[in-house]
Amino acid sequence: MPALVEARGVHKSYWLGEKEIHVLRGASFSLGAGEMVSLVGPSGVGKSTFLHVIGTLDPPTAGEVLFDGRDAFGMTEEELAAFRNRSIGFVFQFHYLLPEFTALQNTSMPGLINRLSREQAEAQAKEMLEVVGLGHRLDHKPGELSGGEQQRVALARALVLKPRLLLADEPTGNLDEATGEGIHQLLVELNERLGIGAIVVTHNPRLAERMPRRLRLAEGLVVDA
Repeated sequence: MPALVEARGVHKSYWLGEKEIHVLRGASFSLGAGEMVSLVGPSGVGKSTFLHVIGTLDPPTAGEVLFDGRDAFGMTEEELAAFRNRSIGFVFQFHYLLPEFTALQNTSMPGLINRLSREQAEAQAKEMLEVVGLGHRLDHKPGELSGGEQQRVALARALVLKPRLLLADEPTGNLDEATGEGIHQLLVELNERLGIGAIVVTHNPRLAERMPRRLRLAEGLVVDA
């Protein structure tokens, strides 16, 4: 069986004026279905760039990204957008919740984009908010929630369509230690409960050490930590 997601010799570079900046230099990586890994490395080494390429937000300069053995960037833009919305969940350091919408409405958004009925989208959103411990906060707007609660809403939104892959980029970077610890534990529990593959970029050594597999990005390559 092919890996859930695989990077083969991925390069990514950007141009700054007339100078080409090489970020990824042939990175290779594979993740099995339901597997959870941490990715560490100093700031500026390219961890977020790697997630953006794996998450199909940004194409590689060279190399391949495969999902179930299929070249992700061989899809049309429309196919890729639909695949990304259905199969990949994203959580970032900042929650990016819409301030005028409730927790339920924010979490419903991917379902509505995926053309579910409002009733079905809200039912799935309510279910996932209950999973992350916010069933009692459905009608609260982001400004009425704590930082940890806001990040739980963002996590519920990322998982509401039950994607096969979760990409988390410094998910506790804006939280205090105690609140971040709760998010750490929730990530591990959700991986075990839902069987979703996950790549978690973090500077937090305690979170990284909790992962069954630990990786490091160094000199544009993914290596064992």
